[in-house]
Amino acid sequence: MQKILNIFNVKSKRIFVVAEMSANHSNNIKNAYKIIDEAKKVGADAIKIQLYKADKITINSKKKDFKIKNQNWKKFNSLYNLYNKAETPYTWYDDLNKYCKKKKIILFSSVFDLETVDFLEKKRCPIYKIASPEITDIPLLAKVAKTNKPVIISSGLATEKDLDLAVKTLKKNKCKKIIILKCTSSYPAPVDELNLSAIRYIKKKYKTVVGFSDHSLGTIAPTVAVSFGAKVIEKHINLEKNNSSVDNFFSLNISGFKEMVKNIRDTEKMIGNNEIKISKNSKKNLSGRKSLYIIRDINKNEIFTKYNIGSIRPSHGLHPKYFNIILGKKSKKKLKFGQRMRLSYIK
Repeated sequence: MQKILNIFNVKSKRIFVVAEMSANHSNNIKNAYKIIDEAKKVGADAIKIQLYKADKITINSKKKDFKIKNQNWKKFNSLYNLYNKAETPYTWYDDLNKYCKKKKIILFSSVFDLETVDFLEKKRCPIYKIASPEITDIPLLAKVAKTNKPVIISSGLATEKDLDLAVKTLKKNKCKKIIILKCTSSYPAPVDELNLSAIRYIKKKYKTVVGFSDHSLGTIAPTVAVSFGAKVIEKHINLEKNNSSVDNFFSLNISGFKEMVKNIRDTEKMIGNNEIKISKNSKKNLSGRKSLYIIRDINKNEIFTKYNIGSIRPSHGLHPKYFNIILGKKSKKKLKFGQRMRLSYIK
């Protein structure tokens, strides 16, 4: 639970990484267990499932309105067939939750209807996710808000007015922990449509925690999102050789997910803070800066010129800011080539 709360701690730099199982279990609970095992090994903080029944999302109709347009899912012909194939059985929840607790990884779910919220409340689901297509389902948003749990909403199919209404609904119903995920609801999402700079705008406007739900291919986008201020990263995960799953074509396999998490953790360290200072290890190289040295032997009463003093490495001599002040003045004493320049040498 502490990992969830850390999302809302402005001082915390740790990114909350969510491994989206979705339909990649291929209706086999053993695959679900394997995904949990691998996600934990590669450093994910949470597993997200999509708990629903096909007839709660759509209807079993062959009419044109319900036909699938995405080529990667077209073989299922209708929305109902796709969701029926992709659904996660409710009967799995207790076993998956118990297994995740054993593995010390958080389990939570997307919700698509009011009855599922009631079901998950009895199971003490720690977080609720509202998927992009449900962003306008105001009764659903109001219901999850009243659970007093953190609520994650994806913005992939939301206009700014839609997002305004969604956030207003959550806050009106006393939801205090809101996470908005910048999202592009295209599968896979083209990189030129990710618009990751919007993360900063969303954070500033809504004053909420902001993250990124990634449907693009590869591992670059989540790292860039973190650099823009994302504190939550959600990405679909699949087993290495499970090529038959519904969402495989835009999911990361285990090795890819491992690479992504490593990049995210490295980015956490790289971001740092707003201070301008010399880092601990850089201080070892401070001597590499320039300073003023005698670059040609100088006699007593000789005039300092650009030919006998120079700004060179290392930094043990006088600060270069005195260079123009010294030029034209006389030396008090005889100085040797390679000697550090001092103000006390000026007559």
